[in-house]
Amino acid sequence: MPAIPMLMTISKSPPSADPGAMTESEAAALYRLMTWLSPAFPVGAFSYSSGIEWAVEAGDITDAASLRDWLASMLADGPGFCDGVFLAQAHRAASTHDDAGLRDIAELAAAFVPSRERQLETSSQGRAFIEIARSAWNCDGLDDMIAHCNGAMVYPVAVGIVSSAHKIPLAPTMHAFFHALASNWISAGARLVPLGQTDSQRVLAWLEPVVVATAKRALQASLDDLGSATFRADLAGMRHETQYTRLFRS
Repeated sequence: MPAIPMLMTISKSPPSADPGAMTESEAAALYRLMTWLSPAFPVGAFSYSSGIEWAVEAGDITDAASLRDWLASMLADGPGFCDGVFLAQAHRAASTHDDAGLRDIAELAAAFVPSRERQLETSSQGRAFIEIARSAWNCDGLDDMIAHCNGAMVYPVAVGIVSSAHKIPLAPTMHAFFHALASNWISAGARLVPLGQTDSQRVLAWLEPVVVATAKRALQASLDDLGSATFRADLAGMRHETQYTRLFRS
């Protein structure tokens, strides 16, 4: 009977730690941000267009290029930047236990909207975000942070408070928030213009440097830097209230 060669086994030492691997806390933070700011998180963002519906009907937005330009302005010079400032300030006040400061920020953010429907949009999403976070992602200190806001709770403040309570760093929270904001606006535009999936992704890709630059400005800004210059978008939000046929609530 012919001899059967034996396979030699060589013991291997365990692989060295990957220097690029995330820590457990970093992985948890990424998991939560991806969950909270994904389209599947039930805050009702899909039912709001931030005035984009009126802009489409008025002919201001007709294709991917005009949607891109409209959203770039809203991000850099309008509600996007202002929401980013409120998120950053709320996160910092909550993290440093500045209860009076957090209350003032929440109240200012709730008042800092140009139309009734915009108020409905940001406050309903803020309340939904808080309610779901308390039900599924509650943590020590979150209830106290919410109580200090005296009932004033808009979307960016809610995101800032919850991420702070979970010890999630501000910078990645800010970028995830802007990605969610831009994605929702593009989704509304895609249904209204309408646009195909490829054009929608092209708009999102083109907006990347705008999001990065706006996030950087918002992180460095103070409440004194708040301001908006997107008058046409503000008018769109106001005129949507009397639009004859509507798919969206704002």
